[in-house]
Amino acid sequence: MDEAISKADTLIEAMGWIRRFRGKTTVIKLGGSLLDDKEALTHLLLDVIFMESVGMKPVIVHGGGKAINRALAEAGIEPNFIRGRRVTDQATLEVVESVLAGELNVELTEEMERLGGRAMNLSFRTTNVLFGKRHQTEDGEDIGFVGEVTRVDRSVIEGLAYTDQVPIIPSMCEGEDNGQKYNVNADTAAMAVAQALGAEKLVFLSDVNGVRRDKNDPSTIIHTLSSQEARQLIGDGIIDSGMIPKVEACLETLGRGVRKVHIIDGRVRHSLLLEIFTTSGVGTEIHQ
Repeated sequence: MDEAISKADTLIEAMGWIRRFRGKTTVIKLGGSLLDDKEALTHLLLDVIFMESVGMKPVIVHGGGKAINRALAEAGIEPNFIRGRRVTDQATLEVVESVLAGELNVELTEEMERLGGRAMNLSFRTTNVLFGKRHQTEDGEDIGFVGEVTRVDRSVIEGLAYTDQVPIIPSMCEGEDNGQKYNVNADTAAMAVAQALGAEKLVFLSDVNGVRRDKNDPSTIIHTLSSQEARQLIGDGIIDSGMIPKVEACLETLGRGVRKVHIIDGRVRHSLLLEIFTTSGVGTEIHQ
C-alpha cells in the first residue's frame, strides 16, 4: 500500500507541471552516443510519447555523427573536421543525407510508433521544413556543403503537433534559392526550430548531467541558472572548455524567444520526465 501511495504522490507532483506545460512546445535535440544506446533511446522515446499523451507538443531534432562516421568508413571516405564542423564535400554530403534524412530519420519514427506513439519523419524524402544557406566561417575556410538554418516551415510542424503526431527532423537544410542540400550542426538546427516555434523549452540531451561547479564531479551540478549567473560562471572560469559553446548557445536561444533551456544526461532512465515533471529535476535549467 505504501508503494502504491508513493506512486500516487508522484503523479500528484507531476500534475502541476503537466497543467503548466499542456499545449506548450518542447524541442528535444537528440544525437551523439544516445542514438547508439538502444536502451537509453527506448526510454527517451517513451518519455516523448508520454509528453505528447498529456498534451505537450514535443518536437525532435536529431543528428547522428557516429552513424555518419561508420557509413563514411564503409565508403572509404576519411572524415575531416575544422573547428568542430564536419567538412562536407559532395561524396560526404551524399553519405550524410543517406544516414540522417534516410536511415536514422525513418528508424526513429518507426521505433516511436512501435512503442505506441505517433510520429512523422520530416526530411528531403518526405516534407522538408528546414531552409538555409551555406555557412561562412569567420576566416573564410572552405568547409563544403555545410549550412545554417535561416527559415523553418512552422506550419507543417505545428500542423502535425495539432494532430497529435511528433515531428522528427534531421539536421539538414535546403538552400532557399538553389535547392542545394546542406549538412547542419544538430545543436544549431534545434536552436533554429525552437526559436521559430517560440518553444517553452529546448532540451539538449547530453552525456553529462548538466553544468557543474567542478566539471569532473557530477555531484556539483547546478540545477538552475539565470542567464546573468551563467555569464558570470563563464567569466570566472567555472564553466570552461567544451561546455562554454553549449552554454553560450543556450543564452543566445533564450535571447530569441525560448523561455527555458535544459542540459540533461540522456543516458539516465526517463531523464526527460524527471527534468520536466519533478520539482528538483535532474539536469541544469537555464532561464532569462
